[in-house]
Amino acid sequence: MQIKMNWLKSIASPAIALGLLFGVSQASANAGAVLKPEDFVGISFWLISMALVASTAFFFLERDRVSAKWKTSLTVSGLVTLVAAVHYFYMREVWVATGSTPTVFRYIDWLITVPLLMIEFYLILSAITKVPAGVFWRLMIGTLVMLVGGYLGEAGYMAVLPAFIIGMVGWAYILYEIFMGEAGKINANSAPASVQSAFNTMRLIVTIGWAIYPLGYFFGYLTGSSPESSANALNIIYNLADVLNKIAFGLIIWTVAVKESEGHSHK
Repeated sequence: MQIKMNWLKSIASPAIALGLLFGVSQASANAGAVLKPEDFVGISFWLISMALVASTAFFFLERDRVSAKWKTSLTVSGLVTLVAAVHYFYMREVWVATGSTPTVFRYIDWLITVPLLMIEFYLILSAITKVPAGVFWRLMIGTLVMLVGGYLGEAGYMAVLPAFIIGMVGWAYILYEIFMGEAGKINANSAPASVQSAFNTMRLIVTIGWAIYPLGYFFGYLTGSSPESSANALNIIYNLADVLNKIAFGLIIWTVAVKESEGHSHK
């Protein structure tokens, strides 16, 4: 009976999540939207949405494989991909039907998922040592400045160049914290080799992977491109970026969580 209950618990979360996603996809199908084979933006929406669904199920199921202190990190990884998947289903539907993706969809997604990704730095350090709350709040402040600046420019509430600069300042603040600030110092001084490796790879993603977003903003709004060309470029760039910045980011955390958990179980 105990084995059966554990099995039911292990599939409950991913089953609920996948049920929600299936409802979204059914609503899209019932709306009569048809994805055309030459619509590469629409295809990119479909590919990333299904990859996010698979990642959500994977992260939730793998929670049972790691020790208790790593479960929250994997849960957060699953929540990131779940939230993103729901938004991608809606964005794909709107794109196929209208040829546009309202900026608000992207930023509703990012306002939830990007802070969660930043929390992961705090969580993996907290799994191995005591981390001051200031680290958490500094990462949150940098994240909000970056997102608000980008949204103000893309939504037309502010001239695109000043908004771009504000967003870049927020990003630079995050990079400082995870490389040279308190988070970076705790990682260097207190974390075991496996956690340091994961932390270093995660901050490389924040440095290189996140650079795709300001590049997309630059090519979409600061090069004088036509609105149609800008929309195509922005969507494909942002969609590809999310594979790295959401799915790969979570897989790095899963790797260190499994390694640390199995290492302790063998001692």
